[in-house]
Amino acid sequence: MKLVKDIHSKSTKNSNVSDKEAEEAVIKILEWMGEDPSREGLIETPKRVVKAFKEYFKGYKEDPNQILDKTFGDVDGYDDMVVQKNISVQSHCEHHMAPIIGIAHVAYIPNERVVGLSKIARVVEVFSKRLQTQERLTVQIANTLMESLDAKGVAVTIDSTHQCMTMRGIKKEQATTVTNFYLGQFKDDLSYQNRYLRFIAK
Repeated sequence: MKLVKDIHSKSTKNSNVSDKEAEEAVIKILEWMGEDPSREGLIETPKRVVKAFKEYFKGYKEDPNQILDKTFGDVDGYDDMVVQKNISVQSHCEHHMAPIIGIAHVAYIPNERVVGLSKIARVVEVFSKRLQTQERLTVQIANTLMESLDAKGVAVTIDSTHQCMTMRGIKKEQATTVTNFYLGQFKDDLSYQNRYLRFIAK
């Protein structure tokens, strides 16, 4: 059963837009702002912006399911939750393309096999490096882990600051947003959910 509905599956992997065209778009934005793109401090800015965007949004060119391909069964019967805390999240909101900065906590209950710990953080990274809403980001991470690992349960929490709220609009600098999503035993058994919440609160 496929749990993940990845709206980015038709991604920019085969984009027909060249770097040159992207740089010209940045020039247009600079002109729209009232700037002079030909002045010394801005001559290289379009190239720098395009290079930065490639890093910010590299998740469109990566498949999170492939990251989880390799698992390990030599765990002596370990069947309790695996919790990884304080994974950095650096994303951009799809409404204003403003940064989302925060942390993610992820837990899963293995079904006989476990995955390398760095792979969990890499899945968070792949989905973060796309235009996102925090709610969808939380769900995508959980669904991907649940499906790819055939896990008995998955829990994901993201706690972040949205610069579309802190630097513009309502400008509430101290506001943070927390999202949670549970699957499997974490959803069906409150004792697992409560233990997870105690772990991430420490």
